[in-house]
Amino acid sequence: DDLIARVRDNGIEITLPEIISYGISADEAHRFGLPCGGTIELAIEPLSIESRIPELLARLDGGELVERRVHLASGAVSLEQAQASAIQRIEDGVLHTLHGPRWRLYIIGAGPLSRFLATIAAGMDYRVTVCDPREEYRSGFSIPGVSLVHAMPDDLVIEARLDARSAVVALTHDPKLDDLALMEALKSDAFYVGAIGSRANNAKRRERLKLLDLTEAELARLHGPIGIYIGSKTPAEIAISIMAEMTAVKNAVPQQMLVPHAAALTLASAA
Repeated sequence: DDLIARVRDNGIEITLPEIISYGISADEAHRFGLPCGGTIELAIEPLSIESRIPELLARLDGGELVERRVHLASGAVSLEQAQASAIQRIEDGVLHTLHGPRWRLYIIGAGPLSRFLATIAAGMDYRVTVCDPREEYRSGFSIPGVSLVHAMPDDLVIEARLDARSAVVALTHDPKLDDLALMEALKSDAFYVGAIGSRANNAKRRERLKLLDLTEAELARLHGPIGIYIGSKTPAEIAISIMAEMTAVKNAVPQQMLVPHAAALTLASAA
């Protein structure tokens, strides 16, 4: 609002979409609180019926992820279904903005590790749901902004209608709770599906999942042992490891740039 007021005070009339930069000079950077001499770019767009805002809102109400493209030279607007990996940008004179549902994380199990993972994910603006049908685990589990449900995990995964902005992490160590939920998640469009456990336990889990008619391609999507290798030992460190791997997958970081736990342990044992 302060920046827009300054534009108006300077007598600048906006009739077409325009990108205005602030912080180019040291004085501007200091005035707007920008660190290290950074800059901020403000997109100002006059709204009209051609802005297609009602159509955008209707598509958002339907749970769609929408990419809104504004042609800066003409003000023309188009709406397209966005890819989960799309980013906000200016490209070839077109402003691309993303609108739609938040990234979602479903955590199976309400133990100490879940508490740290849910807290980190909520801080990263994920919509976090923790699911545990066991009353003794749910008791006392309360994190601001995190939903706690007592449904069976596989029922929750089915009802969630997972999309490419959804992740599922199984942390109970209990096959009765984890396996069916993982089966449903691996068949979905979820961008990340992971499970806690050692290499031996994960090998056994994969054998059980094969009996549930999962294909090799679906099984290959399972991250387990979960997380990237950072030498983690405590629940808090393991949560960071999981969130780091999830973030890397979300941001399409090439697999060869990551060191998963299984690979690190193999290298350590060979050393």
